[in-house]
Amino acid sequence: MDNYYGRKGTRVINVGGLKIGGDNPIAVQSMNNTKTSDVEATLKQINDLYEAGCDLTRVAIPDMAAAEALKEITKRSPIPVVADIHFDYRLALEAVKNGAAKIRINPGNIGGSENVFKVASACKERNIPIRVGVNSGSIEKRLLEKYGKVCPEAMTESALGAVKLLEDVDFDDIIISIKSSSPRLTIETYKMLSGMTDYPLHVGVTEAGTVREGIIKSAVGIGSLLSSGIGDTIRVSLTGDPVDEVLAGIGILKALDLRKGGITFVSCPTCGRTRVPLIELASEIEKRICKLPYDLKVAVMGCVVNGPGEAKDADIGLAGGIDEFILFEKGETIRRIKAENAVDEFVEEVIKLGEKNNVR
Repeated sequence: MDNYYGRKGTRVINVGGLKIGGDNPIAVQSMNNTKTSDVEATLKQINDLYEAGCDLTRVAIPDMAAAEALKEITKRSPIPVVADIHFDYRLALEAVKNGAAKIRINPGNIGGSENVFKVASACKERNIPIRVGVNSGSIEKRLLEKYGKVCPEAMTESALGAVKLLEDVDFDDIIISIKSSSPRLTIETYKMLSGMTDYPLHVGVTEAGTVREGIIKSAVGIGSLLSSGIGDTIRVSLTGDPVDEVLAGIGILKALDLRKGGITFVSCPTCGRTRVPLIELASEIEKRICKLPYDLKVAVMGCVVNGPGEAKDADIGLAGGIDEFILFEKGETIRRIKAENAVDEFVEEVIKLGEKNNVR
């Protein structure tokens, strides 16, 4: 499914062994919200992210203690770790020395071309890529004056200007992000940028909000871009647990058939035909099976209309009757299950089918 949406060909960048760009799978990333200098807390969160399906994570490097902590963190992390640096080039140099798989900077605020050269040289020596990160809130004053407002043209010119600072010191191992808190502005800007460069693009809606609002905005912005063939790695930015970012990102990819593996869960919205406690049962079943490793489509439906009929493409499912459910596989009825036993019995059946077919 790599080019399912006519995905634009970009150059391939190696981030700690993870290949981003080209026709490689779209990577899901997050950012730790722990204090980076707290090594054990940071590693625990990284492992939680990894277990959720995260491909790489970013940590903030606000001071030298955080940069030094990277040495132990990168040594023990199961996924590549990206160092996020602002303003102080010395922190970037220390992060490079201590094993960062990628450096995230804005070359325009790192202290002049001489410091850009120092960071680029250190990264080049160790084959470490740089992510050029530009947000709608960090556009240079001259561009705001030129265009009169924050717009796709100003954001794109800002990003390409930052890229040029690196290219001018003979560095082109680059990934670009150019985010806004507005899904519409994000979409328009990435579309413009994508037509002007072949560097891999890290896509997301920044400052998207809490889990509810943030997932909606991210699904609109990221989903629209991916369905246009734009995006090589994504982050869903949420105010909350970073694990939720990963689950949401994977969900967006799976909804577009751009990621395989794991449970795909569907359920109906219920209506007046429903005679079972579907809302409670569906929520509990989803919670119990969401992290299972089987590549299965699982359905929990309220009645026979939405059951084996509309959900007949599900590998396994339940359809509500009167105080009971019908268990079905690929639209074929298997047996009946009492509503009070439905959760436990159905979860057992899902696991049994997954093990039987070895669909991981």
